[in-house]
Amino acid sequence: MSRQPLMPKATAVWLVDNTSLTFEQIAEFCNLHVLEVKGIADGDVAQGIKGMDPIASGQLTRDEIKRGQEDSSYRLKLAEAKVEIPVVETKKGPRYTPVSRRQDRPNAILWLLRSHPELRDSQVMRLVGTTKPTIQSIRERTHWNSPNLQPSDPVTLGLCSQTDLDKEVKRAARRLEREQKEAEKDQVKGGSLLPADKTTGEPAVPLAPAEDPPVAALIAAADMPGATPEPTLADVGIASAPSQPSEEPVTAEDAMAEAESVFAKLKELKLEDDSDASDEPSDAPDEAS
Repeated sequence: MSRQPLMPKATAVWLVDNTSLTFEQIAEFCNLHVLEVKGIADGDVAQGIKGMDPIASGQLTRDEIKRGQEDSSYRLKLAEAKVEIPVVETKKGPRYTPVSRRQDRPNAILWLLRSHPELRDSQVMRLVGTTKPTIQSIRERTHWNSPNLQPSDPVTLGLCSQTDLDKEVKRAARRLEREQKEAEKDQVKGGSLLPADKTTGEPAVPLAPAEDPPVAALIAAADMPGATPEPTLADVGIASAPSQPSEEPVTAEDAMAEAESVFAKLKELKLEDDSDASDEPSDAPDEAS
C-alpha cells in the first residue's frame, strides 16, 4: 500500500488553494481521484474542510513543491519522518454484523450446518459472527425461533464473502482428508499380527526333528522277508525303557544285534516260566490210592 499524507482531503484543499500543482499531481500525492480534486477546486467537494499545511506538518518541503510546480510530470514524494512511529497491529476480533443483518444470522447458521456439516463451530463463528451456544441450539432444534427458520446462504445475506466461505470449506476438506489418512494407518497397524519374538520377548526356537527310536528299527527288522514273528515286550507285560536320542545314527547291524539280545532275553523269560510251572505240586487226588 502506497504511503499517503495525514488527512488527505485537508491536504488537497491546501495544495489547491496555495500552489499551482496540477490536479494529477495533487491526486496522486493525496491518493485521491482526479475528479475529486477537480470537485475540491470547484467547491463541490470537501465543503467546510479547512486546509492543512503539509509543510508545517513535515510531510512536504518547499523545495519539493517548487520542483513539482516547475515540472508537471514530477511526482511529489513524502518527506521522511524524523520520528519512527510503530505500527499498531490490531487484533482480529469477531466479525461485526450490522444490526439490520443480525436477525438473518440464525438462517445463515442453519444453511451452513446443512450444506457444509464438515465445518467446525469455530469456523461458523468466524463466518457469521455468532456464538457457540447459538450454533448448538440451532443444531439441536432448541432455538426459540426454530420452527420459523429458513436456511439462507450467508453470502446472499451479506454476512460473509464468497472468498471467506470457500477458504473455510477448503480448510475443512483438508482436515477431513488428513483425519481419514490417519484412521487408515491406525487400522492397518491394528489388523496385522506381530511376530512371537516381539510379543513375548523371546526368539522362536524351531522344534528338532524326532529321531527314530530303536523300537521302530525292531519293527522294520521284523517286517523283513523270511523273519518269523516273535512276541513283543508289550505281549509279556514288560514296559519298554524310554529311548534316549543317540548322537550317532543307528546302523542296520546295531539294530539286528539289539533285536537278537531282546529275543534272547524273551526266550530266557519263557524258559523260567515253564520251569516254575513244572515245580508246582499237584492238588489232584491220586487215583491209584
